[in-house]
Amino acid sequence: MTLAPLRLNKNEERRLRAGHVWVFSNEVDTKLTPLTQFEPGQPVLIEDAAGHVLGSGYVNPHALICARLVSRDPKYTLDQSLLTHRLNIALSLRERLFDTPYYRLAFGDSDGLPGLVVDRYGDILVAQITTAGMEKLKAEIVAALQKTIHPGAILFRNDSSGRELEGLTSYVETALGEVPESIPLEENGVKFAVPLHTGQKTGWFYDQRPNRARFRHYVKGLRVLDVFSYLGAWGVQAAVAGAETVLCVDSSPKAVEGIGHNAELNGVSAKVTVEREDAFDILRRLRAARERFDVVVLDPPAFIKRKKDIKEGTQAYQRLNQMAMQVLSKDGILVSCSCSYHLHRDVLRDILLKGSRHIDRFLEIIEEGHQGPDHPMHPAIPETGYLKAFFARLLPT
Repeated sequence: MTLAPLRLNKNEERRLRAGHVWVFSNEVDTKLTPLTQFEPGQPVLIEDAAGHVLGSGYVNPHALICARLVSRDPKYTLDQSLLTHRLNIALSLRERLFDTPYYRLAFGDSDGLPGLVVDRYGDILVAQITTAGMEKLKAEIVAALQKTIHPGAILFRNDSSGRELEGLTSYVETALGEVPESIPLEENGVKFAVPLHTGQKTGWFYDQRPNRARFRHYVKGLRVLDVFSYLGAWGVQAAVAGAETVLCVDSSPKAVEGIGHNAELNGVSAKVTVEREDAFDILRRLRAARERFDVVVLDPPAFIKRKKDIKEGTQAYQRLNQMAMQVLSKDGILVSCSCSYHLHRDVLRDILLKGSRHIDRFLEIIEEGHQGPDHPMHPAIPETGYLKAFFARLLPT
């Protein structure tokens, strides 16, 4: 297949040569290669201003990130064969890391699969496509996953908000076999039922697994508050690890039901209380009632999804963390997380410091957490290193 060229403006290839794989629409020489001539998802050869080929990729004329480099060797284009090869490489890392087949199998650009995320739940795969280039290859993705994993079922959770940026529709579709409403999962020895069709994103947040494993050391015999609990991943594990009591909070009725079920699965229902309420509202109410907890976990959704949200989102993180500190006991532990790439690690650390000073407490950071190794970071793409977790101790001054 002969690929159409996508020509870059002078010097705009520097980022790609340095290791990046994204091309922005303002970097394209639109006189020589007008973006309007391309179909969304069309494979292309990406060239520098002098016409030297940088590699193969795919294009979407309607997106800000208008092209993605797939291979620096133009002989290879994104097809079923390359998908299978990249998935096998991704699989080899996960099999080295995990004893059981429960992990993120493919993490987009970091695994050389731009626009594709795949989570594995035993022989069931939940995939999410976020780019037009990958959407065109949906049948090839299914075939490559069958060849690599031999799954019993594949579910596409193509209902993320990011698809709008690529002009893609939103849908959930079973591509292979039968996908049950929920599946059993075990993390750090604790059992969970995970809803695949209706759960958040691809069902479970594997990225926090190592941080939740560390968290278990902080809770024995203590009173724990788990805010934005979702399925109780933090709170139920705290109860199993020996916490005296756990209060799990989420605003979703389905999540609240799921937390109760997961507490029952592990025989800790007597320890776990579940409240359906907005996080800010319940923190305000607990503070007014002078309630105190020995450990508070904040694992909110991304408050900052785009650059324009930075100011408002940062203020939300500031408010949330300060309110959490106000319900901590004299020698309390705060686990503060953010999955917003645009909230940099040093900014979250500064938020914790400012919050502690505002309420006249001494804060020490004990540990820092990152996303798990099944969410590898691409060193040229800072956006792939998005997850922050601070374990902080608050004491009287």
